[in-house]
Amino acid sequence: MMKSFCNRFGRSLQYAWSGLVFVLRNEANMRIHLVLAAIAILLAFAFKFSSTEWSVLIVTIALVFTAEAFNTAIEVLTDMVSPEYHPKARIVKDVSAAAVLITAFMAVIVAMLLYLPKFFL
Repeated sequence: MMKSFCNRFGRSLQYAWSGLVFVLRNEANMRIHLVLAAIAILLAFAFKFSSTEWSVLIVTIALVFTAEAFNTAIEVLTDMVSPEYHPKARIVKDVSAAAVLITAFMAVIVAMLLYLPKFFL
């Protein structure tokens, strides 16, 4: 039973890794998010973030990455079920993209709250 669980878990990790590689290779915005996250992490080290600040930063980065991954999945699925233009398919894709925009905008606000006080101390 444990071996079967480990095999299933291993396959699940492979599928997840494959999805992550797909998003990174095919979505320029995900690569932009990755670069900005790396900069944010480097600055966090430079400013010696507290545990709480690190927690907020990591959760915020994870939310942006997750939103971008879901957006990609929704876009691919929409293209699959509606290969021809359809106004409702456009709405699905636009709303999905809006979710990423909202998440990224909130990440900017979190960054301002975390970093601006460090610059002025």
